Amino acid sequence: MTTHTWGLLAILVLSIVALIALINSRLRLHPFLALTLVSLAAAVAAGEPAEKIAESLETGAGSILGDVGVTLAFGAMLGRLLSDSGATDRIARLIVHRAGRRSLPWYMAGAAFVIGVPMFFEVGLIVLLPLIFSVARRLRDDHGVKGSPYVALAAPAIAALCTLHGMVPPHPGPLIGVNGLHANLGLTIGVGLVCAIPTVILAGPVYGRWIAPRLDVRPDRALVAQFTGDRAGDRVGDRAADADAGTSADTTESGRPRRSVPTGWAVAAVLVPVVLMLLNTVADLVPALPAGLRHTLALTGSPVVAMFFGLLFALFVVALPSGVGGEAIRDSLGESLRSVAGILLIIAGGGAFNQVLEDSGIGKAVESAASGAHLNVLVLGWLLALLLSFSTGSATVGIVAATGVLAPMAATESSLATSLLVVAIGAGSVGLNYVNHAGFWLVKESFGMTLGQATKSHTVIQTLVSVCGLLMTLLLSLLA
Repeated sequence: MTTHTWGLLAILVLSIVALIALINSRLRLHPFLALTLVSLAAAVAAGEPAEKIAESLETGAGSILGDVGVTLAFGAMLGRLLSDSGATDRIARLIVHRAGRRSLPWYMAGAAFVIGVPMFFEVGLIVLLPLIFSVARRLRDDHGVKGSPYVALAAPAIAALCTLHGMVPPHPGPLIGVNGLHANLGLTIGVGLVCAIPTVILAGPVYGRWIAPRLDVRPDRALVAQFTGDRAGDRVGDRAADADAGTSADTTESGRPRRSVPTGWAVAAVLVPVVLMLLNTVADLVPALPAGLRHTLALTGSPVVAMFFGLLFALFVVALPSGVGGEAIRDSLGESLRSVAGILLIIAGGGAFNQVLEDSGIGKAVESAASGAHLNVLVLGWLLALLLSFSTGSATVGIVAATGVLAPMAATESSLATSLLVVAIGAGSVGLNYVNHAGFWLVKESFGMTLGQATKSHTVIQTLVSVCGLLMTLLLSLLA
């Protein structure tokens, strides 16, 4: 390695340190501003021509927003429609309706796994809170489930939601990795699901069964009543049974009871985007397919089109037939976009940073250093994402930065290896989720936990997901 290469590596290290400092200092600079400032400084320090720096920033931000931003917007709207129409609630309640008391945590993991496909972690947890609070009544007096029933049910939900959020497209984090590393989308979905299933089992029901007896968690009664509609605090099981029977007390904005969403349509609305993306990958593996069909599947299987079709399906097949009015739908869609505006800006800033790393030669320097040191690229990607996410409080920052650093190395890898790298980076981004992450506080306050209880449950669960995700990618890499 030359002196110039070492200099570029030093610039990268200083850039990451500066990024962490800007976000965590007294300034509390927004990650988008911090990423932009660090990108500009890194470009100047690395000697990138002044007339090209602005072009790098614009190209990087615009490119990633074009690939991921629109998909993210459609995904946010899809998740909101499914929530407002009662589709996600219907899926969750029917999954756990006939479960035995000892198996309820496992069914809760299944419900969260399905609901987590189109939803962010925080949104998915809020959707599941009424179900968790309601079903906890069924576990309260069960000798087969020791300790807090809330922890026994929350652990599988947290594990499933954060696993999908970090490791499986079409979530924005994995999509950023797919775009930045030029990975095969369908293959990444398949690999992500293979890694996700054992990860959710271990970090969810298994760990939940162990930790529940050790935590005395009791959510605020008023909060439970707010989420379950049970003012007496003693009828939570009855409400769940009524919902399973199709007699929901929810009403539309006109005051009429909301019509129950058929279970099949509710599940279909969740899975439409994923199925379309997977069909596109299958088409690539079957050379005998007619050209017209192949081109059609390529169009419908692109992330932005697949998510758009999923949104239209949810709108016309689920939301409108459920009785949700057009005005309410328009307001909900507008609110869903406002909720992801900050994430879109962070993604844009990350794209600018990635482009600067490429154009300034820093990415090549990382590739040279890693090749010389014989570092495992999966471990390196996981570790970078883990440290950046823990330090900045943003899983998105961890993913976009790690993706930019490792993009040159991924260019020489096989399709399977590249998809595994996407999953490894995503797994790293969800680990060590602590007090500087919004999800930590959502879990803590929702379940009335102390700081120690939230650490032993939420932080440990997400770190288990992170480590298990890495181990699964390393295991599968033996096939690459």
